[in-house]
Amino acid sequence: MANRYQATGSQAESQPGSNDLVLRNRPGITDPAVMDELETRLLLRLYERMMREQFPNRRLDVADLMGWHHQWLGNLYDWARHPRSVNMSKDGFHFAAARQIPRLLETFERQYLHRHTPCHDIDEDALTEAIAVCHVELILIHPFREGNGRLSRLLADVMAVQAGHGPLDYSRWDADKAAYFTAIQCGVGMNYAPMRALVSVALAGRGG
Repeated sequence: MANRYQATGSQAESQPGSNDLVLRNRPGITDPAVMDELETRLLLRLYERMMREQFPNRRLDVADLMGWHHQWLGNLYDWARHPRSVNMSKDGFHFAAARQIPRLLETFERQYLHRHTPCHDIDEDALTEAIAVCHVELILIHPFREGNGRLSRLLADVMAVQAGHGPLDYSRWDADKAAYFTAIQCGVGMNYAPMRALVSVALAGRGG
């Protein structure tokens, strides 16, 4: 929600009556716990729909990410599927400047999504590398006002399923968020080794 990041600009507006804890939203929800539960429930529905009915067993595009974001959050936020228009930072670490996002997404699609998907006929080392690189680069761009981490996990899970595995087990990531954030920051210098280690653990702990 709004208290997870520091942000400036029109998309930084909070829902009136929420004490700046909930972003402005269509249903008018003011309780952050209610919003968190609703976002989680809607994300589970998207997973079920995609994995059972609409699984993209093909090369992925940025348009896929935009579409997933809209399917997930389109009933909650007016800006769902649109690149963020606000600058954002977390604990002093700045994500990509908002004005650079369209250009960076074009590069991400060309250099990462199109290079690494579909994840067919690759071994686990290659899959680990593909997921780690795509995850780090997408998080560094942080293209949306809300939901970047969860959408990046969805992308990782789609890539894993394309390769014949189950979705990843993120419990270790959640248990040591400092290590995860450090791995993201290392990606600024194109050092993906820390994230490769985290992805390897998540793949090893997966179900299915």
